[in-house]
Amino acid sequence: SGLSREPRSRAVEQVHLRCTEGSLEWMYPARALRVLLEPNLASAQHTTVCIKPASDFQGASIYVERAGQLHLVVSEAEGARRRHVSCFSAHGPQGVALFLQASPQRDISRRTASFQYELLSNQSAAGPDFKKMALVEAMCRPCDNMELLMAICSSDFVVKGSIRNVSHDSENHMSQVDVSVQKVYRQKNRIFQQEEGSEEWRGPIRTLLQCKVKKGGGDFLFTGNEHFGEAWLGCAPRFKDFMLVYQAARERGANPCEF
Repeated sequence: SGLSREPRSRAVEQVHLRCTEGSLEWMYPARALRVLLEPNLASAQHTTVCIKPASDFQGASIYVERAGQLHLVVSEAEGARRRHVSCFSAHGPQGVALFLQASPQRDISRRTASFQYELLSNQSAAGPDFKKMALVEAMCRPCDNMELLMAICSSDFVVKGSIRNVSHDSENHMSQVDVSVQKVYRQKNRIFQQEEGSEEWRGPIRTLLQCKVKKGGGDFLFTGNEHFGEAWLGCAPRFKDFMLVYQAARERGANPCEF
């Protein structure tokens, strides 16, 4: 909280964050805050940083430090207008420094500058923006057998279900697949939940509009990863097709993990 600072102090407070993903909430922003993203894992593995402002982001602007220069990432007006994701490369192995500059205020009404962040490896980021970051999940092509077998081992979520509905958001270049879930094998967070007063489990999965996802009948095995609390589609074979691939691999001892 900015209210905990000495009123006349001009020092910039520093915050060190050691996780590869998380969030920060700065209430009553005052003066400036320097946020150092320094994951305990080998920094060289994490070369892209993405941040997503909260829907009520107010009271500050976010900059990224590069070679002693500050580059604007999220302005206060932009952050409050839409919760877009900004991604940028992390230069050097020493971590990433974000600089939050509080906006001048005439009163002390409550404002909160909060955002989520993710540090991504080269394997899971394909460029400087969120749509390219999602491309790894939304490959827009059927996965080959090895990709299918690896998907059940390494995905953030693995569920068996059917497609209830598909909706398209042309403005944001995204599609949403509403899934009726029969079995949750794994999920990182509670994206797939049981509906109140019903035994049915449901959940939304996002993919890119260009993948042209359509509603199809039958059961699928949905896999993928989460970004900022949203599920992004990876491999999604028909369940019976997946089981044939898995059983054949298991008989050869070629399955990378048990399903």
